[in-house]
Amino acid sequence: MKTYSPKPQDIERRWYVIDASGAVLGRLASEAAAILRGKHKPIFAPHADTGDHVIVINAKDVELTGGKEAKKFAYRHSGYPGGLTATQYTRLLAEKPVFAVEKAIKGMLPKNRLGRAMAKKLQVYAGAEHPHAAQKPEPLKLGQIPPWNGLPERGAPKAAASTGPVAGETRAEPSTTKRPAAKAATAKEPSTAKKATTAKKATTAKKATTAKKTTTKSTAKKATAKRTTAKRTATSAETKTKSTARRTKKEA
Repeated sequence: MKTYSPKPQDIERRWYVIDASGAVLGRLASEAAAILRGKHKPIFAPHADTGDHVIVINAKDVELTGGKEAKKFAYRHSGYPGGLTATQYTRLLAEKPVFAVEKAIKGMLPKNRLGRAMAKKLQVYAGAEHPHAAQKPEPLKLGQIPPWNGLPERGAPKAAASTGPVAGETRAEPSTTKRPAAKAATAKEPSTAKKATTAKKATTAKKATTAKKTTTKSTAKKATAKRTTAKRTATSAETKTKSTARRTKKEA
C-alpha cells in the first residue's frame, strides 16, 4: 500500500469558534494549535498545511493556574544593549489579552513559513463578537474533536457532446454563397517586396560607404608612409654630407 500524501484538492478548510471564557491559557493554546495544524484529520502530514480556521472569542476571560499571573513574564528586546523588557502576565492579560492568546498559540506552531501560514488562519477577539458570520463557523468546546466527513467530493465529469441530431431540433443547412476572396494577403505582398528592396538598398549603401572609408584610410596611410621615408632619406643625406665635411677639414 502506498503512503498517502495530501493534495491541495483534498484539503477542505472549515471554520470553528472557541469560547475562551474561563479557559486555561495553555490548554486553549494547545487545542487551537492542533486544529490549525490539522492534527485532528486522518490526512495530516507534517509538511503540509491541512488545518482549519480558528476563531477565539472572549480572550479577556482567559485564566492562568498555579499563581503564574505573577510568576510568568512576557519578554521582548529592542535590539539595543540593555533593551530587554519584561511584562508581568497580570498586566498583559489586563491590557493586551489578544496578544497574550496569540503569543501562546503561535508558540506551539512550527517556526518556519509553514507555521506563519498556519498562524494567518487564527483570529482572536477580546469580546464575544466577531465579523466572520459569513463563513458560518461551527462552535467547538475545549476537548471536543471536530468531526471528519471524509475527503471533499470532486466534480462529476462532464457529459460528452452528442454527435447525432436531437429530437425536435432542425439542423441548419450550410450556406452556398461564396465568400469574397481575402485581399489582405495580396495587399501585404507588395508591401513586403517594398520592404525587402528598401532593406537591400540600405545594406548596399552601407557597404559602399564602409568601402569608401577603408580606401580613404589606406590612401592616407600610404601618403604618411611616403612622407616618413622622404624625411628619413633627407636626414640620412644631411648626416652623410656633414660627416664628409668634417673628414675633409681634419685632413686639411
